[in-house]
Amino acid sequence: MLVAAAVCPPTPLIVLQLDDLRSACHAAIAALRDARPDVLIVVGGSESTSTYGGQTAGTLHPWGMDVTVGHGEPVLPLSLTVGRWLLGGRAPDGFRSVALDATSAECRISGEELGKIAEKVALLVMADGSACLSPRAPGKYDDAAKPYNDLIANAIAHADPGALATLDPAQADRLWVSGRAALQVLAGAAGGHGYNGRLLMETAPYGVGYFAGLWS
Repeated sequence: MLVAAAVCPPTPLIVLQLDDLRSACHAAIAALRDARPDVLIVVGGSESTSTYGGQTAGTLHPWGMDVTVGHGEPVLPLSLTVGRWLLGGRAPDGFRSVALDATSAECRISGEELGKIAEKVALLVMADGSACLSPRAPGKYDDAAKPYNDLIANAIAHADPGALATLDPAQADRLWVSGRAALQVLAGAAGGHGYNGRLLMETAPYGVGYFAGLWS
């Protein structure tokens, strides 16, 4: 079953900037380690749903950074590459990408599967909020972006998988919430178990919602 989960943003900006957010993510990851899981899996959005071994490589070269993690030919999508980088010298036991357009039901099933792979499972969930939060955001500014972003932040803070499970995929797509699918995988993994939630940091540089949170 899921014993701990951390939520961190899958942005390459965290490598060179956003020092406070990076520190909050490291604190959440340290708490994952403290939970002494049997397996630690990194989950993040991508074009397709796939499973990768823990030593799989990823690179940030396409984003102008001389950063490569793992071993072999880099194949990890951006979200999982950033997650691997945040983990530092200790590789996870595996990676799971989830298609950005996966249905809520598909995400729930994927999460349920992850929650059953070991007696004690920890997830590092790479997910961000809306990219439509300000006029300078990558997406077109939308008045609905902040309430949707607040819903995600509150669900992380209160360890509320039910709230994450109700995130509407169509609205997430309109509001550029690329973390929706990964968050719904987390909801599926949590199932009906109770957790303590902590939102360690919430910020929105450049109009994109980023979170660092922990469920334990």
